Amino acid sequence: MSALKFWIWLTELKGLSNQTRLALLRHFGTPEDVFYADAGEILLTEGITREQASLLENHRLDAADKVLADCQRLGLRILTIQDAEYPGRLQNIYDPPCLLYVKGRLPAFDEEAAVAVVGTRDCTPYGVASAEKLGYGLTKGGGIVVSGLAKGIDAAATRGALRAGGVTVGVVGNGLDVHYPYESRYLYEDVAAAGVLLSEYPPGSEAARSHFPARNRILSGLSLATLVVEAPERSGALITAETALEQGREVFAVPGPIDAPTSVGCNRLIRDGAGLVSDAWDILREYEARFPDKLRREEAREQPVTLGYQARQKSEPKPVPPSLSLSKNDLSLTDDQIALLRVLTDEPQQVDDLIELTGIPTRRVLSALTVLEIENLVQQHSGKRYTRAVTLTE
Repeated sequence: MSALKFWIWLTELKGLSNQTRLALLRHFGTPEDVFYADAGEILLTEGITREQASLLENHRLDAADKVLADCQRLGLRILTIQDAEYPGRLQNIYDPPCLLYVKGRLPAFDEEAAVAVVGTRDCTPYGVASAEKLGYGLTKGGGIVVSGLAKGIDAAATRGALRAGGVTVGVVGNGLDVHYPYESRYLYEDVAAAGVLLSEYPPGSEAARSHFPARNRILSGLSLATLVVEAPERSGALITAETALEQGREVFAVPGPIDAPTSVGCNRLIRDGAGLVSDAWDILREYEARFPDKLRREEAREQPVTLGYQARQKSEPKPVPPSLSLSKNDLSLTDDQIALLRVLTDEPQQVDDLIELTGIPTRRVLSALTVLEIENLVQQHSGKRYTRAVTLTE
């Protein structure tokens, strides 16, 4: 643990680029050796300037000690580029992060068919449904979904992967205790429970515009391929795709209507050689020979009964309006059950909709719905959609 404070010191010195830090590590071997090196020897580091060298004269470690204390309090661990567990796939990119903050169980990325799924925040129902379907199929088929947990396509793909029950990875551009966007806070919890959250920023770091391009190189660097689901002409997802190509990774895209602004980027990627994707196996089959014991064709083509807007488009007779009005004081209800009864209506609603409306984590929503159904307080319909069976009054 004591050695980690020197890693934090080096990575948190303002004014040093990541490439300078990597050069210092190549020259000296460890951050501790950098810390105790004299100015003359530091200037022998390849590419370093006198101005950068002067920054290393700051030997204060109080900030590093605070970060270590925060990590211990939050249950985070630190993975350095010199650790055996550090993914070789990421280590071999041009600009690998010197360290990562980790929450959850880190998969052996070099032995997995990991796929980064990215897309626009301002997505369409078609994009949401496609991302959920592909996130689900990739996970069911034996792959691992890596996303940035942003709202829109990222969140939809992650929800699909979580529903498939496999390992899911989130890479964020802020501290792991800072939820950005705020509505994704429970998604963070679900991903940490099912897989792992990663960030190169210490606890307490707020999301910043400059963090996202840096975050994107990790998304693509951990993955064999990057899938763009929906992206307009100017989109951060296209930057991620470009970064993936620079790293020697494959790029895939979901086609969209030729007049849809949110599909312009994807259609151009396909025109320029990206793989066209209509189901998860379109991606996973490229890696079947490398992972014959892990990837499963038939399961990759599975999908939940209903996805995204498709569930809401089904025409179905309306259920009989609830005839029973009950006060929450008449029943022994948990806070989660009360919250669900307040947002449920006479129109069937999908579980994902209820999660978004209540802000309650997936596992707690499913648990509360099960109890409410047993108590005949809600009704389940086809495609795991729910209506209220009672009216809850104050």
